[in-house]
Amino acid sequence: MIEIIDLHKSFNTKHVLQGVNLKVEKGESMVVIGGSGSGKSVLIKHIIGIIKPDKGKVLIDGIDIATLKENELYEVRKKFGMLFQAGALFDSLSVWENIGFVLLRQKQMNEKDVKAFAVEKLKLVGLVGVEDLMPSELSGGMKKRVGLARAIAHEPEILLYDEPTTGLDPIMADAINDLIVEMKKHLSITSVTITHDMNSAYKIADRIAMLYEGEIISVGSPDEIKNTQNPFVHQFITGSAIGPIKLEGVHHERAFNRA
Repeated sequence: MIEIIDLHKSFNTKHVLQGVNLKVEKGESMVVIGGSGSGKSVLIKHIIGIIKPDKGKVLIDGIDIATLKENELYEVRKKFGMLFQAGALFDSLSVWENIGFVLLRQKQMNEKDVKAFAVEKLKLVGLVGVEDLMPSELSGGMKKRVGLARAIAHEPEILLYDEPTTGLDPIMADAINDLIVEMKKHLSITSVTITHDMNSAYKIADRIAMLYEGEIISVGSPDEIKNTQNPFVHQFITGSAIGPIKLEGVHHERAFNRA
């Protein structure tokens, strides 16, 4: 369903993606891990066509979206739903208006039917009785769930998750992970998730790919990644400051002056 071939992208003199290759099968849950600034967000923006590559291809169902005109790209984007890191809800709209925003804007339904539609989508993400609340009245976990309800509102074929557990406590993060697994199970959705939360990655992934210095350096099942012999992947998944991945500005050798 998604194939990325020799993808390159630079911003001024910074080379962010330097030959990314990755294939996501239909119905698969692919998780892309990597450190802050590794290019995960740039990669996901290429998948949905927000950014065009300097070189390489992004194929969605065999179509290279980088070559499409805007109206053609709009049609391909209908296949996608996206859960943004902070929910990205409209502060001035109620929960049901956020979920039914596109339907209201395009006047595809009257307000009563859009609200009923939104209530049904909220039930799918485990929320009841919140449709009239404003985003400011929601907890972080509830905002994520409303964002997911909006993402699945038009029954997409592909869901993109941008750091879905960031900013949540461990219990709520696990609840969001369970919800992502349920979405895949019941809606048969293909998904790509970017995260640095390994608990989340292990739980929701069919396969995990690690992005490092602009390339995918390893792809495997959660068990294969846990047992990797790749020193870069091992350091990242264990969260060790010691290893081949150097932290900018951090020195491991400390000199102590003794009086």
